[in-house]
Amino acid sequence: MSSISTGFSVETLELLVFSSCSVRSTMEHAQEHEACLEQTQRYCVERPIYNQELLQGQLHRRERTPQTLRQRIAHSCRCSSKKAKSHLYGFLPILKWLPRYPVRAYLLGDIISGISTGVMQLPQGLAYALLAAVPPVFGLYSSFYPVFLYTFFGTSKHISIGTFAVISMMVGGVVVRQVPDEMISVGYNSTNITDSPEYTKRVQVAVTLAFLSGIIQLCLGLLRFGFVAIYLTEPLVRGFTTAAAVHVFTSQLKYLLGIKTNRYSGPLSVVYSIAAVLSKITTTNIAALIVGLTCIVLLLIGKEINFRFKKKLPVPIPMEIIVVLIGTGVSAGMNLNESYRVDIVGNIPQGLRAPAVPDIQLIPAIFVDAIAIAIVGFSMAVSMAKIFALKHGYTIDGNQELIALGICNSVGSFFQSFSITCSMSRSLVQESTGGKTQIAGALSSIMVLLVIVAIGYLFEPLPQTVLAAIVMVNLKGMFKQFGDVAHFWRTSKIELAIWVVAFVASLFLGLDYGLLTAVAFAMITVIYRTQSPQYRILGWIPDTDIYCDVEEYEEVKEYPGIKIFQANASLYFANSESYTSALKKKTGVDPCAILAARRKAQKRHAREIKAADELRKKAVLKLVNSSSNDMEASVKHEIANEELPVNGKFADASAQDVSPEEHEHFVEPKTNIHSLILDFTPVNFVDSVGVKTLKSIIKEYKEVDVSVCIASCSDPVTKELTRLNFFDNATTRELLFHSVHDAALACQAKHRAASWNDFDL
Repeated sequence: MSSISTGFSVETLELLVFSSCSVRSTMEHAQEHEACLEQTQRYCVERPIYNQELLQGQLHRRERTPQTLRQRIAHSCRCSSKKAKSHLYGFLPILKWLPRYPVRAYLLGDIISGISTGVMQLPQGLAYALLAAVPPVFGLYSSFYPVFLYTFFGTSKHISIGTFAVISMMVGGVVVRQVPDEMISVGYNSTNITDSPEYTKRVQVAVTLAFLSGIIQLCLGLLRFGFVAIYLTEPLVRGFTTAAAVHVFTSQLKYLLGIKTNRYSGPLSVVYSIAAVLSKITTTNIAALIVGLTCIVLLLIGKEINFRFKKKLPVPIPMEIIVVLIGTGVSAGMNLNESYRVDIVGNIPQGLRAPAVPDIQLIPAIFVDAIAIAIVGFSMAVSMAKIFALKHGYTIDGNQELIALGICNSVGSFFQSFSITCSMSRSLVQESTGGKTQIAGALSSIMVLLVIVAIGYLFEPLPQTVLAAIVMVNLKGMFKQFGDVAHFWRTSKIELAIWVVAFVASLFLGLDYGLLTAVAFAMITVIYRTQSPQYRILGWIPDTDIYCDVEEYEEVKEYPGIKIFQANASLYFANSESYTSALKKKTGVDPCAILAARRKAQKRHAREIKAADELRKKAVLKLVNSSSNDMEASVKHEIANEELPVNGKFADASAQDVSPEEHEHFVEPKTNIHSLILDFTPVNFVDSVGVKTLKSIIKEYKEVDVSVCIASCSDPVTKELTRLNFFDNATTRELLFHSVHDAALACQAKHRAASWNDFDL
């Protein structure tokens, strides 16, 4: 019945089962066969043993006509339509991607992303202006001009340019140092500080700092110095930004609590800020504290909902703008400024300001700070840009990013914007909400423009404690970086040291001096690593040409009489001495010690000969005194004309008369090593000190009958050796070998030939 109901006969089912089993067994057999092939695949190459001289004799170098300096300059200055077009597209990337913009596929995602990012730009621009110690409206300017300019010059499609906590904090530190709080009028109305003369000075400092940092970035980009960001390693940047988060959090406490304290900058500013807050903790404005804590709770809940349901939500909930709207409404409705003395944003002038030239006279006082801000800003922007470029399969140009940031900062400074960079939180929102190109950033800047031109005045009642809450909650991601300590403890103690030094130095010395200290320490770690590399003695895996560390693997064997030495670093002035010391220690052959032992043995042998001479003289003297008078003449005659043996040896035999066997026994301490191979595979460069060290090694080991050769020396290193006059009549290219295996086989053959010659003699 079952066969009829299913439509298959029993025989058909059995055939299907058998077929599926046979297919499965065939696949398993094929997989086993492939695995077996992988284990048994072999290769066999038969060729001569190559040293550098023999190999170069069989190769023919390509002929290249070297260009003179004049020809190179003429070629670089030569202009063609293709070259001009390439340079224009490189300087203005928008000309390349905008004509190919797929409107149907990208426009909707860019619009949604631009609106979402613009909603975040507004409150963050207002909040980060407080960090920069300038009136909030200048945060809006910094969220419009640079963002719009980046659309034309930037190469990243996903990062959100604008105000950022760390850069704003660095700007604020410089501004407060140049225009301290003591210079600000205490009785000035906090609701109308935009046109205050003191705040005008602060704005001038911030604007000039943006101009100078932009010029520095622009010059570095034009000079193709985009590589400077590599000196800010990830542990350094993370430690630095974590310390900056502590600075930012501390600076916002007075706004959250509603108390009046001075703002500090420079070394120990965090300590002074905390002490100032604690000293006036009794004057806390309870209304401001309640509003601020309520906003913090709402923002944390919103961020948690966005994180947990990010796959289900079409766009993240814009909690920041919601909190700003609620805070503004509550403040206006309850008149918090007059009734409860809650500080508010105050006057937000409508419209855009006329362009103005930055104060050039401030440049000498802020030049070093501008360099730090320029490098940190570029490093953060390019690191985020690389992450998104790798994720979405396109490339960015680091030098063009420098130019773009330089133009954004320098041109924006003429319109009263302070220094900007990439914002991590906004960039993540811009990418996650469907942003495809720089159009999303342009739309977000247009939203900020609408607020500046049309409805900015509506946000005048916004309490400053709401902005402080926004800043504090946005530091959550940076505070999570404290988890790096456990990560680096497990992975790399040196990177942990860089993180800790960057954090501690930036926390207590200030962000400017802390960054310089961290960079200097990172450089020291590089020197330490090259000065203290790992040294190994290599051995071969039998029946292969593979060489591994003899201390790591039991199967690895050493060739009798041959030592293969490897250091995983280049050979230059900083580690040449340690290289020589490690070579003697690892190989167990110290030429200086052997030669010293030989000299000591020679002296001992000379003393023994001298003692034998004295014994002979005493024996002869005794023989003369004991002889009779008639025998005296004959004995004296015999002593004068013949050699008498003493203790089985001729008494007047000198060191030169001793047989080679006796000389070797008494004089020559010998090593059982006849060849030393220096593996240069990890060596990237050598300098003049390294060359002198190599020559000294070859000479010293030659004196104790140990021949030295170099294996796996790359062409650039060989050229450096030639340029530094390493090769001469005594040191020829015959000691350079193409591989360690070539060198080992050549040393074995040379030793066998020498042994046969000694046997024939």
